[in-house]
Amino acid sequence: MFQANLTSVTVFFFLGFSHYPNAEVIIFVLCLLMYLTTLLGNIILISVSVLDSRLHTPMYFFLSNLSFLDIWYTSSALTPMLANFVAGKNTISFSGCAAQMYFSLAMGSTECVLLSLMAYDRYVAICNPLRYPIIMNKRVCVQIAAGSWVTGCFTALVETVSVLQLSLCGNSIINHFTCEILAVLKLVCGDTSKVEFIMLVISVLLLPMPMLLVCISYGFIVSSIVRISSVDGRSKAFSTCAAHLTVVVLFYGIALSMYLKPSAVDSQEIDKFMALVYGGLTPMLNPIIYSLRNKEVKAVMKKLLMRIISII
Repeated sequence: MFQANLTSVTVFFFLGFSHYPNAEVIIFVLCLLMYLTTLLGNIILISVSVLDSRLHTPMYFFLSNLSFLDIWYTSSALTPMLANFVAGKNTISFSGCAAQMYFSLAMGSTECVLLSLMAYDRYVAICNPLRYPIIMNKRVCVQIAAGSWVTGCFTALVETVSVLQLSLCGNSIINHFTCEILAVLKLVCGDTSKVEFIMLVISVLLLPMPMLLVCISYGFIVSSIVRISSVDGRSKAFSTCAAHLTVVVLFYGIALSMYLKPSAVDSQEIDKFMALVYGGLTPMLNPIIYSLRNKEVKAVMKKLLMRIISII
């Protein structure tokens, strides 16, 4: 589909962290631990949300979607790097690079939209508790999740096609550990202003605008919490939002620093380490944050663990 518009480049080479040969093994071990923890934590979160009927609520439906996104995002970003390290090579085919770029963008973009809509869910739950079951019914929840997925997958397709249609001038060395779109764009010769404009528009649509929705939602939430007379009531209301707000700050903060930083700030080494945090650390922390701050999840996990122990 894209190959006709490219030069003879069919294989890409990653520089990865070759500039830090003494740290490569440490980085590999840390990435492996992050990946395994991400898989375990998110699979557990999905499992408890599905297996226990008490968690069949909109919030846990969205959490399951978020965990599924994190698994796919981390797998697309870290698995090829880990496999290349074990195999002793740093290459990827053109089609593999295209697929990796697309899935990373699609999962990240979908999460941007989903997190903002989860803030709306929290707004309805706290500001309109009596109407919450009616407003956030099953059909609406499915539509919200589907809309997030469609938006993320479509914008990722637009960005991926836009970049891979450009001529790469025979340069096949990517100064990154993955086919990150900004790193691949640096290989392009000729005018890239059109693609950069497309990426800027999509970045604004998927970062500042969802963040604005989050801020508006939490503005109403804080206003409602302050009006609650009892201390226990305020504490309970805040605890239902604290985990989501923590994930939002972590996710959007790192994404903004990566994709909307000033053009004068250009450091490939910093970008690579930021990508590790964005693609490895954040998905790993999400289930931990939600589990540690959520009494319902901890109670269900304890119940399932006791059931497993009794069977053994």
